[in-house]
Amino acid sequence: MNMGLLILRLVIGTLFIGHGTQKLFGWWNGGGPAGTARFFDHIGFRPAQPLALLAGLAETGGGSLIVLGLITPVGATAVIGMMTAAGVVVHLPNGLWNSKGGIELPLVNAAAAATLAFAGPGRYSVDRLIGWHLSGVRWGLAATALGIAAGLAMVGWRRAQAGGAHVPETELRQPPRAA
Repeated sequence: MNMGLLILRLVIGTLFIGHGTQKLFGWWNGGGPAGTARFFDHIGFRPAQPLALLAGLAETGGGSLIVLGLITPVGATAVIGMMTAAGVVVHLPNGLWNSKGGIELPLVNAAAAATLAFAGPGRYSVDRLIGWHLSGVRWGLAATALGIAAGLAMVGWRRAQAGGAHVPETELRQPPRAA
């Protein structure tokens, strides 16, 4: 079980570090701060620049905590929050399956992060090394609930920034048309 938790932490955590550094630094063919801010503005997250920075920090920080197995529920909360917001805004309108850009992948990522919050990081972790036992039902429920609440709060913020008017998700997600 400990080796399985380590593999899960390394895969999920490393992928989220990658996603975050795409946003923060433009690594791995990412948009960097400017490109991510343009995308966030396009999908209705405003003010785009600080929210893009916050997203990059949440993904990089959350992924790093998961890789290390350090205060694992906090890292899981960040991943769940990001996947909730991205899932609702970008993926849910496309249905379930990832082949159509649906919510499948964000849902799997959030479930993996929640699993780590419930199960803990395992033996090969900083939490274990320093004697912290931050896992179980309470930690898992707290991380999952806080992550979902944070993600939904961002969705609500986005809608409020649209002036209270309902803007269809599909309209906000359409790529800008070339002139």
